[in-house]
Amino acid sequence: MPAGTWWNVTAGWGWLVPVHSAWPWTVVAVLVGLCLGSFLNVVIHRLPLARSIVWPASACPACGRLLAPWENVPVLSYVILLARCRGCRAPISWRYPAVELAGGAILGLLVWRLGPGPAAGSAAAFSLFLLAIAWIDAEHRLIPDELSAGLLAFGLWARGLSAEGLAVGLAGALLGFEGFWVVASGYRRIRGIDGLGGGDVKLAAGLGAFLGPPGLLLTVLIASTTGSLAGLWLIVRGRGHARTALPFGSYLAAAAALSMAAGPLLWGRYLEWFGLRP
Repeated sequence: MPAGTWWNVTAGWGWLVPVHSAWPWTVVAVLVGLCLGSFLNVVIHRLPLARSIVWPASACPACGRLLAPWENVPVLSYVILLARCRGCRAPISWRYPAVELAGGAILGLLVWRLGPGPAAGSAAAFSLFLLAIAWIDAEHRLIPDELSAGLLAFGLWARGLSAEGLAVGLAGALLGFEGFWVVASGYRRIRGIDGLGGGDVKLAAGLGAFLGPPGLLLTVLIASTTGSLAGLWLIVRGRGHARTALPFGSYLAAAAALSMAAGPLLWGRYLEWFGLRP
């Protein structure tokens, strides 16, 4: 089965082979990414509050003053305003330029490596979903259903360009949902507390739809390892204990991005490490 079908929807398009797109395309991609990052800031701020992401217009979270167009320029407005609201002088969170810069870096890197086209577009949409999910879960310990469902639908759509790909996407989605649901139910039954939230279960379905079963398994392996190390670090530093809740969705999102970028390579190294590769 072709790598692009079984592993993820970008591997078959030469993900590991740089195209080195002409610099004008890369510049355009960075600018578009900055604007999309600005929109993600709206999503990150409003979805956890159950507010519309399209209405009303952007306003200061502290005083509610509507922002002028020039106050919405990605990154530049943050610098010009010296990280403070022009009206009430309340500090502006560093999250705003950070997410905007991340959006610009993501799209710029993808277009530079893959060239402008469906491969870069698919990988960019997946990455931006992950960025929003990771940040919201880190701040609020929740993953909005709108993002989980959107990621699942997008993954199946991207896979659905071929019958074989759709079958793999469905297999990955079912593996993610059923596998996480069994683990969450078992943990709750044994320990009497929630180890995985419902958002993590739904997120796993979306990740499986896009990455396929091998990509999902690698994502879970990376996220579990890094999450365990982070928890151990908190315990050693006296800032946590065995039941300290961690935003596992954030770890899953970061691991999924890594799996998409270099999954086949990492999986091969993993098998070689344990002597399992023929």
